[in-house]
Amino acid sequence: MALSHDRSLALLERARVRLPGGVNSPVRAFRSVGGGPPFIQAASGAWLTDVDGNRYVDLVGTWGPAILGHAHPDVVGAICNAAVHGTSFGAPTAAEVEFADRICGFFPSIEMLRMVSSGTEACMAAARVARGVTGRDGILKFEGCYHGHADTFLVKAGSGAAEFGNPDSAGVPADVAKHTFTLPYNDVAGLETLFAARGGEIAGVILEPVVGNMGVVPPERVWLDALVALTKRHGALLIFDEVMTGFRVHLHGAQALFGVTPDLTCLGKVVGGGLPVGAYGGKAEYMRQVAPLGPIYQAGTLSGNPLATAAGNETLRLLAETDAFARAEAAAGAIVAGLRAEVARAGVEAVVQHVGTMFTLFFTAGPVRRFEEAKASDHERFARFHRAMLDQGVYLPPSGYEACFVSAAHGEPEIARVIEAARVALQA
Repeated sequence: MALSHDRSLALLERARVRLPGGVNSPVRAFRSVGGGPPFIQAASGAWLTDVDGNRYVDLVGTWGPAILGHAHPDVVGAICNAAVHGTSFGAPTAAEVEFADRICGFFPSIEMLRMVSSGTEACMAAARVARGVTGRDGILKFEGCYHGHADTFLVKAGSGAAEFGNPDSAGVPADVAKHTFTLPYNDVAGLETLFAARGGEIAGVILEPVVGNMGVVPPERVWLDALVALTKRHGALLIFDEVMTGFRVHLHGAQALFGVTPDLTCLGKVVGGGLPVGAYGGKAEYMRQVAPLGPIYQAGTLSGNPLATAAGNETLRLLAETDAFARAEAAAGAIVAGLRAEVARAGVEAVVQHVGTMFTLFFTAGPVRRFEEAKASDHERFARFHRAMLDQGVYLPPSGYEACFVSAAHGEPEIARVIEAARVALQA
């Protein structure tokens, strides 16, 4: 029986008058899966409650940050304690130094860092650092990897590995797009061809070291090794966008999972504890070229905001001092095992791809190794599955190109709820 969403639908109609599509981020509009989005009223642990009173096991986790679960009392307490002393200073604080020390403790490749207010901002600044350090203009990204909505990254490939990209969004100048190269993920031959032809023009290579923005797609070892070797040989900086994977595929990021040391790392999501925080950093020789020490300018009024920094510090402390990541990873493994069993039971052509606390169910024979294969999966079938899961009280990302996120708050009741809901939804 379908849940009632009368209040959510009324709010959506009202929102559409003032907000494009009625939302403040496009995927929230549910265009890919049909219907209208539930308007969320509250969240606690692994559960969401919407304005109609419906409750859902949450597998979105505010798109990654909620690794401890929603409204963790220690994190909420840290935010409240910070708020009574002021919500913004625009000046240095001791908490920012503590934050930097904690991040560098988790990521040895980061010797110095700069706090910003979002993952998009972190990636945009990292690309600027790569260009400033090398004196080159070209940035290489990979199809299906999303690094925020900065002009540099809203580009897709032209025809041929050595061609410059074309804008993938209205409003992106062609003069900006021409400096961005795009290749398929996990394509060694394309990588070698591009570097042979244009390696001297490439300032940096940015990638999600486990993709989450075309669904969960891990890198192949041979491709990662080629990427490391080619960037070193041609003097390009290797940038790991760990905004999503940081603290999600491994407590110390994908770079620890795969044993790769990038030149620069971008972080976000988990490091803000649910508040807007991003950071970028890497080798000190590169970060010392950022203003005020060097000529690469980047600034932000709310960078290091005391509330966001307090939430981030408490989240990082809990990750360092408790078994929260291990519990989240175990819960994800149990959900994935259950989903695979239900897929086999239903005889459905689908594959569940999983790394750490992230997973995606693709309606395809699989495996999915690159964006073209993700696009070829059955997205209409996913939309039906999504609607059926929602009716069963499980909140999934409203797109077949997204990752599900599991938290330390997902216990046996939540795991069982997801698996039982999937048993029903796979018949949709």
